[in-house]
Amino acid sequence: MVDYLKGENVIMREMEEKDWIDVHEYASQPAVCRYQPWGPNNEEESELFVKQVIKDAKNNPRTRFVFAVFLKGNGKMIGSGEFNIRDYSNKAGEIGYIINPGYWGMGYATEVAKLLIGFGFENLNLHRIYATCDPRNIGSSKVLEKIGMAKEGRMREDLLIKDGWRDSLLYSILVQEWSGK
Repeated sequence: MVDYLKGENVIMREMEEKDWIDVHEYASQPAVCRYQPWGPNNEEESELFVKQVIKDAKNNPRTRFVFAVFLKGNGKMIGSGEFNIRDYSNKAGEIGYIINPGYWGMGYATEVAKLLIGFGFENLNLHRIYATCDPRNIGSSKVLEKIGMAKEGRMREDLLIKDGWRDSLLYSILVQEWSGK
């Protein structure tokens, strides 16, 4: 498929078993999973996540691609990016990303999201890519808008998280709107 996704400041490669330690560094922090149905992770949960990702990579047809995100300069793993094919016949996929809070506000999430969209359109030949985020997650909303995704609307109480039902904002981009931004 593809060995690496390379951006200006980050390199992404598929997860390996040893990555669980770096995953745990951010997945154990309450700020990272504040708007998620999981976490904060203990070590076992972080290790199981990476093992599941590796197992899912062997599925045929494959629908899940999870990449570890590394800084180009020093090789430090700072997060992950995920691409899920949601509908093969209608050529639709979904992106998600998580960045270690120590690296928030530096443009890395934007770069990861762009690389994931490029992967979906250029490598997987998809037509539509979407993402969701909690309406309270202003940073993630800004990332999705910055990369050219259109806000389609609000899905009411579509995800159960720790503090109850959560709404999700839905963003999307079509292949003809993508220019490799």
